[in-house]
Amino acid sequence: MTKLDAKIPEGPLKDKWTNFKNNCRLVNPANKRSIDVIVVGTGLAGGSAAASLAEMGYNVKAFCFQDSARRAHSIAAQGGINAAKNYQNDGDSTYRLFYDTVKGGDYRSREANVYRLAEVSANIIDQCVAQGVPFAREYGGLLDNRSFGGVQVQRTFYAKGQTGQQLLLGAYSALSRQVGKGKIAMYSRHEMMELVVVDGKARGIIARNLVTGEIQRHSAHAVLICSGGYGNVFYLSTNAMGSNGSAAWKIHKKGAYFANPCYNQIHPTCLPRTSEHQSKLTLMSESLRNDGRIWVPKKMEDVEAIRSGAKKPKDLPAEDRDYYLERRYPAFGNLVPRDVASRAAKERCDAGFGVNKTGEAVFLDFASAIERYGKEKALQEGEDTNNMALVRELGKEVVKAKYGNLFQMYEKITDDNPYETPMKIYPAIHYTMGGIWVDYNLMTTIPGCYALGEANFSDHGANRLGASALMQGLADGYFVIPYTIGDYLADDIRTGEIPTDTKEFDEAEKEVRDRIEKLMNNKGSKSVDSLHRRLGKIMWEYCGMARNEEGLKTAIKEIRALREEFWNDVFIPGKADGLNPELEKACRVADFMELGELMCVDALNRTESCGGHFREESQTEEGEAMRNDKDFTFVSAWEYTGDPSEAKLHKEELKYENIELKTRSYK
Repeated sequence: MTKLDAKIPEGPLKDKWTNFKNNCRLVNPANKRSIDVIVVGTGLAGGSAAASLAEMGYNVKAFCFQDSARRAHSIAAQGGINAAKNYQNDGDSTYRLFYDTVKGGDYRSREANVYRLAEVSANIIDQCVAQGVPFAREYGGLLDNRSFGGVQVQRTFYAKGQTGQQLLLGAYSALSRQVGKGKIAMYSRHEMMELVVVDGKARGIIARNLVTGEIQRHSAHAVLICSGGYGNVFYLSTNAMGSNGSAAWKIHKKGAYFANPCYNQIHPTCLPRTSEHQSKLTLMSESLRNDGRIWVPKKMEDVEAIRSGAKKPKDLPAEDRDYYLERRYPAFGNLVPRDVASRAAKERCDAGFGVNKTGEAVFLDFASAIERYGKEKALQEGEDTNNMALVRELGKEVVKAKYGNLFQMYEKITDDNPYETPMKIYPAIHYTMGGIWVDYNLMTTIPGCYALGEANFSDHGANRLGASALMQGLADGYFVIPYTIGDYLADDIRTGEIPTDTKEFDEAEKEVRDRIEKLMNNKGSKSVDSLHRRLGKIMWEYCGMARNEEGLKTAIKEIRALREEFWNDVFIPGKADGLNPELEKACRVADFMELGELMCVDALNRTESCGGHFREESQTEEGEAMRNDKDFTFVSAWEYTGDPSEAKLHKEELKYENIELKTRSYK
């Protein structure tokens, strides 16, 4: 077991990033023109990185499997993006954003990276405003903020319920400008199939044209993996159906360590599952917890009456409702972090108080907010605040302005009007805090190979606070990688173009062709989706919201058997030399079969509860997560050895010099 070097700069925490920028090596503009960079993924991290590096003068090749870069999954983010601008004058600061993020991550993230994230957060907002991102504004014209879980200040900037879409369009416009100037070669409908390593350095990729089936070689002096997370290993998740972990898994098998794979985030406000045939889950933004109150009935007879339709939830008086988050966590109430809110919902539903027919749903109610906003508006307009019909109509207008598209989406999916009746929600797999291990420079353990955004592990610890994903993706792409990659590429100014007619490219391409041929020639009887669904059930049952030793050992055994069945009995129709969505899915699910096993291995090894990783053997009397700081204050970084169960563990010890380790409490 080796100790990993995170290459954290010397000096006080607040000076580390400044010191790095002052002392890192640079590449002059003339030399940048002779250096190529590959960016895999065009979401917020990849799009911003590609645009920034091209604008600086590098030659960029950007790859995405979607038909357009603007269809990356970042577009689905709804609630907002954090930044420490303190517009609300409620005591926010760079340090407080840093502190909240480390605490929210249950003290399992790297101090230096998180402080840098907080430090550059304000720059992100300025950058996006300059690009024309239509953030919400308050009456005086300043950008508006709202609250998010895990914090006691308002620091979340938003664009209604479509913040990710608007931010991605900003990054996409910057990327498109560089495409137009010829500085970015855009490869849409292309998927990275393999990383090419030459003399120990990442020097290119093998890609497949998803329309023609052509296998292509692409070389570069550095490769950036910005391909998002691996939540779809669970089959049912809030991720887009195409989201996958293959690019990250491919570089892991070439030598990049995979860090903390067991840290998966369960989002507390998703639409409940309705049938066995469902293929994805729908996210309702966490921003709804600003104004919505979460509850279940106190009495079992009321639960049964609501399930049967004999009672309507809005007819239940307040004294018969259990606002369980406000009861258990009075200091934060409905704004506790996602992992805490999710486990609390599961506890109520497991106790029999779930409000839908499956018993897996709680209410998210806006009646109080509608009344509160309505009275405020009635008062402003000189209307009678005792006219409750008018108050409710005015309140609905305010709520519609803040959350209208989310309410519309909910009604279209469920055929319930959330202005009139509470939403039904339940936790679902959403985000992955684990990912490729990177140092302070965002470089993996393969020189020249970087991982940005959700694809890396670095900033969120064991639990991501809401509105931090967009912040990290844009921070990595706009403000971190432009500095850190230059420090590495300064050695390549005389290297010249990387040739693709070498044995390393030959071997990588052969690996890809052999894998595809094996899948296509395997005339089995089972569809890719049926096997993926079975993997998802194993993962959710044994490595989902709660884990225990017996269950994890069972999961590892069942996944290994399922993987063997996959390779022996999967059936893929069509041909490899053309458009074949089933082949695309099969390649991705093959990687999920291995990644899922490593997730369970990591969860089995970490015999503590922290953030999204909840071991049933490690909990307090009140059912809260119980960390083990003595034995587990480290990053688990796994080295591939040919078999996920035989992966070699490396540790990066986490040192907290600016924050005191303490039991995380939101009471």
